[in-house]
Amino acid sequence: MIDQTTLITYVAIVIGFVFIPGPATVLTVARATTSGTRVGLATGLGIAVGDVIHTALAVLGISAIILASAFLFSLIKYLGAAYLVYLGIRAIFEKAPANTAGSQSIRLTPGEAFRQGILAEVLNPKTAMFFLAFLPQFVKPENGSVFLQLTTLGIILMALGLTSTVIFALCAGSVGGFLKRNPTVVKWQGRVVGSIYCALGVRLAFQER
Repeated sequence: MIDQTTLITYVAIVIGFVFIPGPATVLTVARATTSGTRVGLATGLGIAVGDVIHTALAVLGISAIILASAFLFSLIKYLGAAYLVYLGIRAIFEKAPANTAGSQSIRLTPGEAFRQGILAEVLNPKTAMFFLAFLPQFVKPENGSVFLQLTTLGIILMALGLTSTVIFALCAGSVGGFLKRNPTVVKWQGRVVGSIYCALGVRLAFQER
Protein backbone atom coordinates (compact mmCIF):
# COMPACT_ATOMS: atom_id res chain seq x y z
CA MET A 1 0.00 0.00 0.00
CA ILE A 2 1.37 3.42 -0.96
CA ASP A 3 1.99 5.62 2.06
CA GLN A 4 -0.02 8.83 2.40
CA THR A 5 2.92 11.24 2.03
CA THR A 6 4.09 9.61 -1.19
CA LEU A 7 0.55 9.52 -2.55
CA ILE A 8 -0.13 13.20 -1.82
CA THR A 9 3.18 14.22 -3.41
CA TYR A 10 2.49 12.11 -6.48
CA VAL A 11 -1.04 13.46 -6.95
CA ALA A 12 0.15 17.06 -6.59
CA ILE A 13 2.85 16.56 -9.24
CA VAL A 14 0.48 14.78 -11.63
CA ILE A 15 -2.20 17.48 -11.28
CA GLY A 16 0.37 20.10 -12.26
CA PHE A 17 1.52 17.92 -15.16
CA VAL A 18 -1.86 17.05 -16.70
CA PHE A 19 -3.16 20.62 -16.61
CA ILE A 20 -0.16 21.97 -18.52
CA PRO A 21 -1.28 21.92 -22.19
CA GLY A 22 0.51 19.19 -24.16
CA PRO A 23 -0.14 17.08 -27.29
CA ALA A 24 -3.07 15.25 -25.65
CA THR A 25 -4.68 18.53 -24.63
CA VAL A 26 -4.12 20.07 -28.06
CA LEU A 27 -5.67 17.05 -29.78
CA THR A 28 -8.69 17.10 -27.46
CA VAL A 29 -9.26 20.85 -27.80
CA ALA A 30 -8.88 20.70 -31.58
CA ARG A 31 -11.46 17.91 -31.85
CA ALA A 32 -13.89 19.66 -29.51
CA THR A 33 -13.74 22.97 -31.37
CA THR A 34 -14.17 21.42 -34.82
CA SER A 35 -16.60 18.58 -34.11
CA GLY A 36 -18.28 19.40 -30.83
CA THR A 37 -18.04 18.60 -27.14
CA ARG A 38 -19.02 14.92 -27.51
CA VAL A 39 -16.19 14.31 -29.97
CA GLY A 40 -13.77 16.14 -27.68
CA LEU A 41 -14.85 13.99 -24.74
CA ALA A 42 -14.50 10.83 -26.87
CA THR A 43 -10.97 11.90 -27.82
CA GLY A 44 -10.09 12.42 -24.16
CA LEU A 45 -11.50 9.01 -23.29
CA GLY A 46 -9.46 7.41 -26.06
CA ILE A 47 -6.31 9.08 -24.74
CA ALA A 48 -7.15 7.74 -21.27
CA VAL A 49 -7.46 4.20 -22.67
CA GLY A 50 -4.07 4.71 -24.34
CA ASP A 51 -2.65 5.65 -20.93
CA VAL A 52 -4.12 2.46 -19.45
CA ILE A 53 -2.32 0.47 -22.16
CA HIS A 54 0.95 2.28 -21.40
CA THR A 55 0.49 1.52 -17.71
CA ALA A 56 0.01 -2.16 -18.46
CA LEU A 57 3.08 -2.18 -20.70
CA ALA A 58 5.18 -0.42 -18.05
CA VAL A 59 4.02 -2.78 -15.32
CA LEU A 60 4.66 -5.85 -17.42
CA GLY A 61 8.07 -4.61 -18.50
CA ILE A 62 7.28 -4.55 -22.21
CA SER A 63 8.01 -0.83 -22.38
CA ALA A 64 11.52 -1.51 -21.09
CA ILE A 65 12.11 -3.95 -23.94
CA ILE A 66 10.86 -1.45 -26.53
CA LEU A 67 12.92 1.41 -25.11
CA ALA A 68 16.03 -0.80 -25.01
CA SER A 69 15.77 -1.37 -28.75
CA ALA A 70 16.65 1.59 -30.94
CA PHE A 71 14.85 -0.02 -33.87
CA LEU A 72 11.56 -0.63 -32.03
CA PHE A 73 11.67 2.83 -30.45
CA SER A 74 12.19 4.49 -33.82
CA LEU A 75 9.53 2.33 -35.47
CA ILE A 76 6.87 3.30 -32.94
CA LYS A 77 7.97 6.94 -32.97
CA TYR A 78 7.68 7.26 -36.74
CA LEU A 79 4.36 5.39 -36.84
CA GLY A 80 2.97 7.84 -34.30
CA ALA A 81 4.39 10.83 -36.18
CA ALA A 82 3.02 9.58 -39.50
CA TYR A 83 -0.42 9.05 -37.98
CA LEU A 84 -0.55 12.61 -36.62
CA VAL A 85 0.57 14.03 -39.97
CA TYR A 86 -2.08 11.92 -41.70
CA LEU A 87 -4.76 13.40 -39.43
CA GLY A 88 -3.40 16.87 -40.15
CA ILE A 89 -3.41 16.50 -43.93
CA ARG A 90 -6.90 15.00 -43.79
CA ALA A 91 -8.15 17.98 -41.77
CA ILE A 92 -6.46 20.52 -44.05
CA PHE A 93 -8.02 19.15 -47.25
CA GLU A 94 -11.41 18.28 -45.76
CA LYS A 95 -14.13 20.58 -47.05
CA ALA A 96 -15.78 22.72 -44.41
CA PRO A 97 -19.49 21.96 -43.92
CA ALA A 98 -21.95 24.60 -45.04
CA ASN A 99 -23.09 25.42 -41.51
CA THR A 100 -25.64 28.03 -40.74
CA ALA A 101 -26.34 29.56 -37.37
CA GLY A 102 -27.52 26.88 -35.00
CA SER A 103 -26.41 24.02 -37.23
CA GLN A 104 -25.38 20.86 -35.39
CA SER A 105 -23.38 19.25 -38.20
CA ILE A 106 -20.29 17.45 -36.94
CA ARG A 107 -17.31 16.35 -39.01
CA LEU A 108 -16.20 13.38 -36.93
CA THR A 109 -18.11 10.78 -34.97
CA PRO A 110 -17.31 10.09 -31.30
CA GLY A 111 -16.37 6.51 -32.21
CA GLU A 112 -13.79 7.68 -34.75
CA ALA A 113 -12.44 10.25 -32.31
CA PHE A 114 -12.19 7.60 -29.59
CA ARG A 115 -10.17 5.25 -31.80
CA GLN A 116 -7.93 8.06 -33.02
CA GLY A 117 -7.28 9.16 -29.42
CA ILE A 118 -6.16 5.63 -28.49
CA LEU A 119 -3.85 5.31 -31.49
CA ALA A 120 -2.34 8.78 -31.07
CA GLU A 121 -1.49 8.04 -27.42
CA VAL A 122 -0.34 4.44 -27.81
CA LEU A 123 1.93 5.30 -30.77
CA ASN A 124 3.79 7.94 -28.77
CA PRO A 125 7.00 6.36 -27.37
CA LYS A 126 7.63 9.44 -25.25
CA THR A 127 4.53 8.51 -23.26
CA ALA A 128 5.93 5.02 -22.77
CA MET A 129 9.21 6.50 -21.59
CA PHE A 130 7.37 8.84 -19.21
CA PHE A 131 5.46 5.99 -17.60
CA LEU A 132 8.60 3.87 -17.34
CA ALA A 133 10.73 6.67 -15.83
CA PHE A 134 8.19 8.54 -13.71
CA LEU A 135 6.09 5.88 -11.98
CA PRO A 136 8.95 3.90 -10.39
CA GLN A 137 10.14 7.02 -8.55
CA PHE A 138 7.14 6.68 -6.24
CA VAL A 139 7.40 2.95 -5.67
CA LYS A 140 8.84 1.69 -2.39
CA PRO A 141 9.42 -2.06 -1.98
CA GLU A 142 8.71 -1.77 1.76
CA ASN A 143 5.15 -0.64 0.93
CA GLY A 144 4.23 -4.02 -0.53
CA SER A 145 3.69 -5.34 -4.03
CA VAL A 146 5.60 -3.31 -6.63
CA PHE A 147 3.15 -4.53 -9.28
CA LEU A 148 0.18 -3.20 -7.28
CA GLN A 149 1.88 0.12 -6.58
CA LEU A 150 2.72 0.71 -10.25
CA THR A 151 -0.81 -0.21 -11.26
CA THR A 152 -2.31 2.17 -8.69
CA LEU A 153 -0.05 5.04 -9.74
CA GLY A 154 -0.87 4.47 -13.41
CA ILE A 155 -4.62 4.43 -12.75
CA ILE A 156 -4.37 7.68 -10.76
CA LEU A 157 -2.44 9.35 -13.57
CA MET A 158 -4.97 8.14 -16.13
CA ALA A 159 -7.92 9.35 -14.03
CA LEU A 160 -6.44 12.81 -13.47
CA GLY A 161 -5.45 13.06 -17.12
CA LEU A 162 -8.99 12.17 -18.17
CA THR A 163 -10.36 14.80 -15.79
CA SER A 164 -8.19 17.48 -17.37
CA THR A 165 -9.11 16.52 -20.95
CA VAL A 166 -12.82 16.50 -20.02
CA ILE A 167 -12.52 20.04 -18.64
CA PHE A 168 -10.63 21.23 -21.71
CA ALA A 169 -13.13 19.51 -24.03
CA LEU A 170 -16.13 21.09 -22.31
CA CYS A 171 -14.60 24.56 -22.49
CA ALA A 172 -13.40 24.15 -26.09
CA GLY A 173 -16.74 22.71 -27.20
CA SER A 174 -18.57 25.80 -26.00
CA VAL A 175 -16.08 28.10 -27.70
CA GLY A 176 -16.23 26.03 -30.87
CA GLY A 177 -20.01 26.32 -31.05
CA PHE A 178 -19.68 30.10 -30.90
CA LEU A 179 -16.88 30.27 -33.47
CA LYS A 180 -18.75 28.12 -35.99
CA ARG A 181 -21.26 30.94 -36.48
CA ASN A 182 -18.49 32.89 -38.18
CA PRO A 183 -18.11 31.73 -41.82
CA THR A 184 -14.47 32.86 -41.95
CA VAL A 185 -13.61 30.72 -38.92
CA VAL A 186 -15.39 27.72 -40.45
CA LYS A 187 -13.39 28.15 -43.67
CA TRP A 188 -9.99 28.28 -41.97
CA GLN A 189 -10.65 26.07 -38.96
CA GLY A 190 -9.69 22.79 -40.62
CA ARG A 191 -6.49 24.26 -42.01
CA VAL A 192 -5.43 25.62 -38.64
CA VAL A 193 -6.24 22.39 -36.81
CA GLY A 194 -4.60 20.30 -39.53
CA SER A 195 -1.45 22.41 -39.25
CA ILE A 196 -1.41 21.75 -35.50
CA TYR A 197 -1.63 18.00 -36.07
CA CYS A 198 1.18 18.12 -38.65
CA ALA A 199 3.34 20.20 -36.31
CA LEU A 200 2.80 17.68 -33.50
CA GLY A 201 3.73 14.85 -35.86
CA VAL A 202 6.92 16.57 -37.01
CA ARG A 203 7.81 17.39 -33.42
CA LEU A 204 7.42 13.75 -32.44
CA ALA A 205 9.46 12.55 -35.41
CA PHE A 206 12.44 14.72 -34.49
CA GLN A 207 12.38 13.99 -30.77
CA GLU A 208 15.42 12.13 -29.51
CA ARG A 209 15.35 9.25 -27.07
